[in-house]
Amino acid sequence: MSKLILRRAGHTGEEMLLNFGPQHPSTHGVINFIVDTDGEVMKKAIPDVGYLHRSIEKIGEVTGYPGFMPYTDRIDYVAAMFANEGYAIAVEKLLKVEVPARAQYLRAASCELCRIASHLVSVGTMATDIGATTPLVHALRERERINDLIEALCGARLTYNYHRIGGVAFDMPTGWKDQVLAFLDHFESMLTEFDRLITYNEIYLKRLGSVAVIPRELAIDYGLVGPNLRGSGVDWDLRRDAPYGAYKDFKFDVPVGKGLAGTVGDAFDRYHVRILEMKQSSLIVRQALERMPEGEIMAKVQRKPKPEAGEALSRVESARGEMAYYVVSDGTDKAYRVRARTGSYLAMGIIEDISPGMMIADLVALIASLDVVAPEIDR
Repeated sequence: MSKLILRRAGHTGEEMLLNFGPQHPSTHGVINFIVDTDGEVMKKAIPDVGYLHRSIEKIGEVTGYPGFMPYTDRIDYVAAMFANEGYAIAVEKLLKVEVPARAQYLRAASCELCRIASHLVSVGTMATDIGATTPLVHALRERERINDLIEALCGARLTYNYHRIGGVAFDMPTGWKDQVLAFLDHFESMLTEFDRLITYNEIYLKRLGSVAVIPRELAIDYGLVGPNLRGSGVDWDLRRDAPYGAYKDFKFDVPVGKGLAGTVGDAFDRYHVRILEMKQSSLIVRQALERMPEGEIMAKVQRKPKPEAGEALSRVESARGEMAYYVVSDGTDKAYRVRARTGSYLAMGIIEDISPGMMIADLVALIASLDVVAPEIDR
């Protein structure tokens, strides 16, 4: 173990220094935490990342603009639609391309279905990490139905490669709208049952209430995004407050943490915000399908686009919060610079600050409530 880590932990030799990972089931990926602990109470937990670095951003600088799209799926394989869309928007800004309305609506519908699928993994595995195994089975059952629908739309179930620079790859197939609406009718009633099973379970409420509290000011200072920010009571959502694509045409609510199980900003609030967001995503998908405009699904874009020299920044509201792309063009068919800013990486920074005094078992609840995925951290 490096001397730098030991110094950061303030290790004196009186406590036990543990590796929580990098292959621990509760980390949901190749992530490590250096835990300095006195018995069951942590003195500090320090994220030790970098095990999954793949130079994806550098790959974006040596492949053509369209050729990089499949790589974006790997930035967040649990919610790949958002990674596709964010990159596409950045390049479209460079090319000054206007995306057809139908493609914008298909992007919104596919992304919100993807958000539901991602949140189902989050809330299901969080329950498992806490000790309740049954909810994950129910969550994965519903996620598989969403995977079936997305597979019918684009041919893939995980790394979609559906969004394109200028639009989307495929129009929705015949009967797809009715299939999605039928699923949503079922899913909304399933969420009610899921709430009865685990969300309002007395043991679950007591286990997560007032645990790993992130106050509003601290969440803002550390740049938390998405459900982790809203779980601390901050009412901010890019889809409503800085709308992109078709989101300006939809009406939906933005759930925030209210301290239902204890203190605003606790582990339960972050969990509950995701439950409520799935209901809102269902509402958005309904609106997108019912108002789907006619027309083309792709703008005219060259096979090997060469945008003028310049830079572009895009932001989308991913399942893990704001995902931003910064793309610089030098006038060739390959980007000069590609950078991605992700919610999971930002969430890692706050763990060291709020971990002192927590129980080791509560570190599991904290990690699960932040809903981090390893590829978003390292890239």
